[in-house]
Amino acid sequence: MRLKPTLRLLCGIIAISSTALAQRLPVFEDCPRAVQSIEQAPRLRFPDAQTRKYRSVLRDAANGPVDFAGHYVLAGWGCGAGCVMAAAIDKKSGRIVPLPFTVSDWPLDVSEPIEYRANSCVVIVKGSRNESNEHGTYYYAFNGTSFHLRATAPRQ
Repeated sequence: MRLKPTLRLLCGIIAISSTALAQRLPVFEDCPRAVQSIEQAPRLRFPDAQTRKYRSVLRDAANGPVDFAGHYVLAGWGCGAGCVMAAAIDKKSGRIVPLPFTVSDWPLDVSEPIEYRANSCVVIVKGSRNESNEHGTYYYAFNGTSFHLRATAPRQ
């Protein structure tokens, strides 16, 4: 069956547009947050015994300035050679929300495997999660109570 040239062109445009939309990855500007200046460290609220094990590093981080999602501090610490863990600390309430996985095996050209900004709720993780064999870049949005996976880009 022969398609009219206009219909063929339209089908091509739709196919290209669909591919471009499917490949759009989140950026920090997709989830803006107004940065608040909060000087005083909150009294920390540990969600579980596992998080309490890292109270020293979490307390130190809570004394720092807001650096994530408007009024949070994202604390990170090592969990072995080439492994990091992290948690968001609410500078207002002291609530701690751990990242639900460890990060390891990030590319050699990456100095920090977890990227974030003070004015955004987007977190970009490069490497593997929980020491799995699936290496890539993972895009999360933080809603104040949990981190939600928004997109994945496999390592090339």
